[in-house]
Amino acid sequence: MPPRRAISARSTRRALTATAAVGALALSTVAVSSAYAQDEEPSDLIVNGDFTSGTDGWWATENLAGAVADGEWCLDVPGDTANAWDAIVGQNDLPLTAGESYELRFTASASNQVSVRALVQRDVDPWPTALEEFPLLEPEAQQYSYVFTAGEDWTDAQLAFQIGRHADPWQFCLSEVTLLTDAEPPVYDPDTGPRVRVNQVGYLADGPKRATLVTDAADPVDWELHDADGTTAATGSSAVHGADATSGESVHVIDFSDVTATGEGFTITADGETSYPFAIGGDVYADMSVDAMSFYYTQRSGIAIDEAIAPGYGREAGHVDIAPNLGDGAVPCFEDACDYTLDVTGGWYDAGDHGKYVVNGGISVAQLMGVYERALHSPTGDPDRLADGSLRIPEHGDGVPDVLDEARWEMEFLLSMQVPDGEELAGMAHHKIHDEFWTGLPLMPADDPQRRHLYPPSTAATLNLAATGAQCARLFAPYDAGFAEQCLGAARTAWNAALEHPERYAGPSPDGGGPYDDSDVTDEFYWAAAELFLTTGDRAFEDFVLESELHSGDVFGAGGFDWANVAPLARLQLASVPNDLSDRDRVIESVVSGADELLEAQASDPWGLVYGNDGTFSWGSNNLVLNNMIVIGTAYDLTGERRFRDGVLGGLDYVLGRNALGNSYVTGYGSYYSQNQHSRWYANQLDPGLPNPPSGTLAGGPNTFTDTWDPVAERLLGGCAPQRCYIDDIGSWATNELTINWNAPLSWIATFVADQSAPVRPAESCEVEYRVNGSWPGGFNTQVIVANTGDEPLSGLAVRWALPAGQSIEHHWSADVAKEGHLVTATGLGGGNPLQPGQEYTFGFVGSKDARAAVKPASIICTTG
Repeated sequence: MPPRRAISARSTRRALTATAAVGALALSTVAVSSAYAQDEEPSDLIVNGDFTSGTDGWWATENLAGAVADGEWCLDVPGDTANAWDAIVGQNDLPLTAGESYELRFTASASNQVSVRALVQRDVDPWPTALEEFPLLEPEAQQYSYVFTAGEDWTDAQLAFQIGRHADPWQFCLSEVTLLTDAEPPVYDPDTGPRVRVNQVGYLADGPKRATLVTDAADPVDWELHDADGTTAATGSSAVHGADATSGESVHVIDFSDVTATGEGFTITADGETSYPFAIGGDVYADMSVDAMSFYYTQRSGIAIDEAIAPGYGREAGHVDIAPNLGDGAVPCFEDACDYTLDVTGGWYDAGDHGKYVVNGGISVAQLMGVYERALHSPTGDPDRLADGSLRIPEHGDGVPDVLDEARWEMEFLLSMQVPDGEELAGMAHHKIHDEFWTGLPLMPADDPQRRHLYPPSTAATLNLAATGAQCARLFAPYDAGFAEQCLGAARTAWNAALEHPERYAGPSPDGGGPYDDSDVTDEFYWAAAELFLTTGDRAFEDFVLESELHSGDVFGAGGFDWANVAPLARLQLASVPNDLSDRDRVIESVVSGADELLEAQASDPWGLVYGNDGTFSWGSNNLVLNNMIVIGTAYDLTGERRFRDGVLGGLDYVLGRNALGNSYVTGYGSYYSQNQHSRWYANQLDPGLPNPPSGTLAGGPNTFTDTWDPVAERLLGGCAPQRCYIDDIGSWATNELTINWNAPLSWIATFVADQSAPVRPAESCEVEYRVNGSWPGGFNTQVIVANTGDEPLSGLAVRWALPAGQSIEHHWSADVAKEGHLVTATGLGGGNPLQPGQEYTFGFVGSKDARAAVKPASIICTTG
């Protein structure tokens, strides 16, 4: 772990209230300052904070017992409590004035190191909070101080120390408690590191290499690139950009793309500042690709996480009907809305909470399967990178690509959420399952005592099941025909159910989970129809695609796409997966056009951002940035035009540190990175015995929508420039959440870039022509012509491609043709003799197919051995 930046004793920490209505959350630590206005005499709102009158004015829950001695109140806290609020010490009826700032001070100790929860809140549902902190107590008494500004007038505020949640009994001692008025408002002053902002991981040797310099200089500034030994590798002058609204800074751009030197430990020095180090060249993104996808294993529900597989993250299985869990083995509907229960054990926990949501799980598993599907069909895709044994998961040795094994864990959960035959709304999918009330932080999945419920089926969830089930069917067909058939059957059933119930929308739900509500499902219908068409070739699905208003519309935009807007995902799939859609050429053109518009915006942005330039950053903006990069990456796969590849590489710079905060948003990558994302079990900030999120975890990112802010953001981010509306604090769920659907585009992009770092290199001067010479119902005839267009013989030739859905090879000639999974490899061309310059080899095969036309593979790779 690289060294962390220094933070003050008043670093902010905030987590969920007992019933706070939010989705998944996140974390960060920042420095704040506290002082008192001159000529102001603060008053203390706490009664008997020095305990000279015993415990007058104070109260405690019945499970606490103790006594006051020498101005200190010590209480014995029982063990085996699940939540922080299971044991509380507090004081009521404190008056707060909106806009006024206060400082909470207290001295406390614990018989052993523990984290507790200090709150200033209202003691009424939904318990609005003005301050929430998680001080770490030590056996030696320490003074703690936190500053906050009240957002409302309260006459009945409550100070509460929530001290439950610990397995073993311990003693809590408290003294010198004050809540002082007239404090200076907290000041958010993050350490943004060097003013030369770079991609802290690295740059490809043949890719764009740019940095951003924060400076008020009106003229270009000289810069120097140094290698790890301090030797000057390149020099140049910056390009003046000037004022930048998203960062609130004046900036220059440093372009060192012409540098050919490679290695690790490079730095750039300009305007008296030296950047964090970075690499140039090498397979610098291979580890990130693995880590981003291995993240899902530690998010699994219903299975013990093996410490040997995920060191530092081993834990008991969560929600498997073992006390205190009430479990997921027989979950009833909320408020007895149905008379059945479902076994929905398994799947991925959505984020830092214990909920599992079909619409968020749908796009997540689709994009994870999409990592594999891209590897099959892209000219630079490398299926070997995703082979059995490539990820940190337990399913090694089964012959299935690991990324599909991980996806199956979620797909089986999605299948389990389908309403059974014979029931009302049979075939639809329940929208989600989660706890009855929000649980506190930290709380391991196995320790969650809450009742859990299925929430009503929704059309959106049902169509997510239809889309992912169809994709699952075509990808698993070579590995597990039975599971593929199950996926397709569920997908067809879900599609028909959605047609029958097209307007069942998810609405607000009780506390305990996010609503994920969506009242426009035209995009889900478009996506599901597209995936079903790609898998089955049925003309009814093609007709639905062609008739959708979204099919001819502009679905790509600078703001990106996510779980609530899946039309772009449908368009990308129709463009990149082999199919015979009647207007596929137009679909491909629309993807290229959308990517061009994003590149145009990126070209004028001093940070390389491929995201909206209207000054707003939405919740989970980093995920939206990455999804825009997927549009650009898909355009590269379709055209081979380098500008699209370079657009992806330049866009990744922002995520990995070339931004206003000098922060890499991927845990474990860079000199300074997010590591306190919201989570109930990756909660090291609250409990030193727990880990930070695993390497490869994406933080949500800047969020300028103040109506979604958490109390940490509300206290400290007022007036922030858009890029600076982020805090690496476990309490800032609005800016620092982690979620499965945010790591999905990170997995796609990290693998895409890894494929560019160490690409599959087609043999030079080898060209392949793939001809479908004849087609009939149920079959087709193909001829493959391999030509040497160079000046040297080609030895050990092999040709590889992925069979499009619905095709198989029956017999072949003039080559040895073998199929493994989706991949076909032809060897022994020309009897194994070298192919001489100007000569051709020809081989062929007869294949079987379903009712659709015999489409060509998306790409064919020619290699030499």
